[in-house]
Amino acid sequence: MATLLKRLQSELDDLKKNAPHNCSAGVADNADIFKWTAAIVGPVGSPYEGGIFKLRIDFTDEYPFMPPKVLFVTPIYHCNVNSSGGICLDILKEQWSPALTVSKILLSICSLMNDPNPNDPLVPEIAKLFKTNRMLHDINARTFTSKYA
Repeated sequence: MATLLKRLQSELDDLKKNAPHNCSAGVADNADIFKWTAAIVGPVGSPYEGGIFKLRIDFTDEYPFMPPKVLFVTPIYHCNVNSSGGICLDILKEQWSPALTVSKILLSICSLMNDPNPNDPLVPEIAKLFKTNRMLHDINARTFTSKYA
């Protein structure tokens, strides 16, 4: 447990000094080191530009050998994020490695916002629209962003 607490504190310190561009994260209001909040500014040039998306990051005592649970709190129109905030991202599942950090997770989520993966969707209807009518998809995503983020 001491090693886990040291790792989490180290990641917190690193995020304070070297947070990824347009991202932030830290311990949630209740001061439980296992419960963090994060924010991502919608990437420029994406339909999420101008939005601020809040996320929740929950660590178990198996971290860093198992990934944290990361959820969007802010609703987002995205084929790889479901209505519960669940994220379909390989590094949060089968491609997890203990070498990964919260910074790298946030960067990967930013990348997913810029470049959705409609071939591995959590929301097939949005993926289909992304593939067949990108303009309408982006209008829907911008509308969602301005409404919720």
